[in-house]
Amino acid sequence: MNILSVAAECAPYAKIGGLGDVVSALPKDWEQLGHNCVIVIPKYRDIDVQKYNFQPTNITVVVPMSSWKEYARVWMGTLPGTKNVRVCLLESYDYFDRKGIYGNPDGFSDNDRRFTFLSRACFEVAKALDFTPDILHAHDYHTSLALAFLKSHYRFDPRFARCAGVYTIHNMAFQGQSDPRRVLEFAQLGTQNFRGSWFEHDGVVNLMKTGLMFADKITTVSPNYANEIRWTSFGEGMQDYVEMRSGDFLGVLNGADYTEWNPETDTNIKHHYTPETLNEKALVKQELLQESVPAYDVQEDLPLIGMVSRLTDQKGIILVEQVLERLVKSGRVRFAILGSGDSRYERFFNAMGKKYPTRVLYSNGYNNALSHKIIAASDYIMVPSLFEPCGLTQIFALKYGTVPIVRATGGLADTVEEYNPETGTGNGFLFEKYVSRSLLNAISRAVYYYKSTPHWDTVRLNGMACNYSSRLSAENYINVFTWALQRIGRRT
Repeated sequence: MNILSVAAECAPYAKIGGLGDVVSALPKDWEQLGHNCVIVIPKYRDIDVQKYNFQPTNITVVVPMSSWKEYARVWMGTLPGTKNVRVCLLESYDYFDRKGIYGNPDGFSDNDRRFTFLSRACFEVAKALDFTPDILHAHDYHTSLALAFLKSHYRFDPRFARCAGVYTIHNMAFQGQSDPRRVLEFAQLGTQNFRGSWFEHDGVVNLMKTGLMFADKITTVSPNYANEIRWTSFGEGMQDYVEMRSGDFLGVLNGADYTEWNPETDTNIKHHYTPETLNEKALVKQELLQESVPAYDVQEDLPLIGMVSRLTDQKGIILVEQVLERLVKSGRVRFAILGSGDSRYERFFNAMGKKYPTRVLYSNGYNNALSHKIIAASDYIMVPSLFEPCGLTQIFALKYGTVPIVRATGGLADTVEEYNPETGTGNGFLFEKYVSRSLLNAISRAVYYYKSTPHWDTVRLNGMACNYSSRLSAENYINVFTWALQRIGRRT
């Protein structure tokens, strides 16, 4: 198959969360399965084009917007870890030459226009490359309009007439609401029959609904989250539309790229280990602590609880805020935290780091190398999310023998099973009620088994034996793509 993937993020170039990891990981496996993928993302200012060997081309795409035309230069590169997966960066000074991706925390005021441009430009890139896609794979609301364009402006274009559209929801909470007089004008779709249309929800354009209605097949990133957004308030008002499309909707669990996330080969850590040499993991922990705390304190053998996360309400940081100092004062645990987000939470962790410098090791921002070190060095990884569509952090941690402490929601519940000391089954510790007491209980249960024979090795080895490879996810997506092509009447 020829697959055209369009997204706002793609690791390692531009990444805020799991979206970027998935957009990057799937094409690597598709290539090994014999498929051909082209990725289109914006050329953000922060992308290091020299580091990743992107080259400017003589291709300038003409992008229709409203009653005028706009332009973007294409830069070309190859996705790391692949032979021929092309990554096309769209260079536009007006839209993408600015700091950041979305304009956190409130978003850039012209995001509707920026992502309309991206959604339309991907078709023009395909034409310029002489690439005829079988599948258009759009991710989250940012590129949902591409699915509408596929069924309207490009419906009778021979290059796209036999192309099916697949929409993947990475987070239902972000829906891309916009004034119809803006976004529909930019998209050349008109506002005459806006009320009750596939674009409208509560009187405004809702780009999440747009993707749901125009896609041939719809996926989200875990089976449990698929149920949650269909039947519970985590559907964020989209439940009726999900139910309407339920015959074309399913959850496909995200997977980890084990060529990058593997304690046997990880270039971000000095000491490598396998299930057979799990004791070597302690050297990774020691190295991390030696970089951050006095020598005398390194020798104190405390469980290290790691957290690599955006610092937002969704990620359950309010629960951490309520329990962290109490846990530190107990003298039973130490924390290593990497993340940024809401200023309130950043201030809190900064304050805790200064007050307890040997017990709360906090680094602000996102640092890929440090995220690997923390996940590898920690004894436990904490993911107490209010909701979590999939979550990759706990999947990465399992591979490293780092025991997850998570809330039983979304993909966390699909990948983490409560450890049972009687049967020796399970790979982590869960809690259900979204209250600090439940988190404390889960942490207490987890720490109880720290270095307890045989449970400590058993729970860690159970995690390392799990296979949540992106290869399995990629194979499942090929099945979805096949069904999408069948839905539009193509034989496969």
